[in-house]
Amino acid sequence: MPFEAKEKVRMALVGCGGRGGGMLSDYLGVENLEVTAVCDLVPEHAQKAQATVERAGRKPPAIYSGTEHEFEKLMRRDDVDFAYIASPWDWHVPMAVSAMENGKHAFVEVPAATTLEDCWKLVETSEKTRRHCIMLENCCYGENELLVLNMVRAGLFGDLLHGEGAYLHDLRRILNEGRSEGLWRRLPHLTHNGNLYPTHGLGPVANYMGINRGDRFDYLVSMSSPQRGLDAWREANVPKDSPRWKEKYICGDRNTSLIKTANGLTITLVHDVVNAQPYDRLNLIQGVKGIFRDYPARIYFDGAEKDEFKPVDQYKEQYSHRLWKLQGEQAQKLGGHGGMDFLMVYRLVECMKQGIAPDMDVYDAAAWSAPGPLSEASVKQGSAPVKFPDFTRGRWKEKRANLA
Repeated sequence: MPFEAKEKVRMALVGCGGRGGGMLSDYLGVENLEVTAVCDLVPEHAQKAQATVERAGRKPPAIYSGTEHEFEKLMRRDDVDFAYIASPWDWHVPMAVSAMENGKHAFVEVPAATTLEDCWKLVETSEKTRRHCIMLENCCYGENELLVLNMVRAGLFGDLLHGEGAYLHDLRRILNEGRSEGLWRRLPHLTHNGNLYPTHGLGPVANYMGINRGDRFDYLVSMSSPQRGLDAWREANVPKDSPRWKEKYICGDRNTSLIKTANGLTITLVHDVVNAQPYDRLNLIQGVKGIFRDYPARIYFDGAEKDEFKPVDQYKEQYSHRLWKLQGEQAQKLGGHGGMDFLMVYRLVECMKQGIAPDMDVYDAAAWSAPGPLSEASVKQGSAPVKFPDFTRGRWKEKRANLA
């Protein structure tokens, strides 16, 4: 479904903490975008966001703050086209549903939902209200991800076979801080055992494979390693009188899932945020003619003179995505994960201004978030296969363009 074309786009920021406050500069870097309202439980966070908008030479947005449900008042405003939701995970769905039911599009941070029931709630609300619910998977807009997507579409890899994605990130210090994400992001490790954060590695691979655009995720099997990392960190760093010593972590340190698609392709998906390791999303795609691996980015094609990987730089002139050619310099100037944050925001607003369908929709939000609860279900059943719901109700067979 295309957006209604708009010359000026009006947004509200819901959740002005670390991620929301940091992304605000990316939104303010886009022409003809107005921030009309900001909302946060903590008044100082909302006030800081308002000041950021003013420093950019824009009209100060209205502030909503002080109670957990102030966002509901904001959603009733008539000068908001979309709400950017950067709250803790448990609030993503109620806030997105409120936005859509009040006639706004919902742009939601990752993961969009943490239960299958909530995945369906987003899908059904989006369909009922005809408002988009878009999960803001910024990794889909990385320079390498879009380069490889163009190469996949050009047929350089031949028929695709296998992909790999991951979120391997040492977050032990962040999870244990007494502020920001440390106030809530450690808590799922007490109640869930599976892949708590599947979308960063999975989104780009899903795009390579045309998931929901000619293929779909069919089923998943998952297993978790023992839980050790958070206990070891607590032993070395947390005072013995801290209430955190009463916490019992159950999430295995490393969760590995295998996904089979309806067309027979396979995906390995890995999650580990509580052990010492360099940052890595794997970002692998393999076809019958070649293979790409990231971290570091390298590529190999059938018929190469030497049986070894080569750098990808030689392919950038021909296959770099138009978004990076058009806005790459501005994206890197603003920062935000190497520029991918700004590219994502720019593209979303571009779609709204031009009145075209977005690259990612509510079906992607649901499918990419679903490995969270599905991996937990598989682990509980001794790594038994669990089926993905077909959130598209059969429309995944329709081929449609995205990230043009």
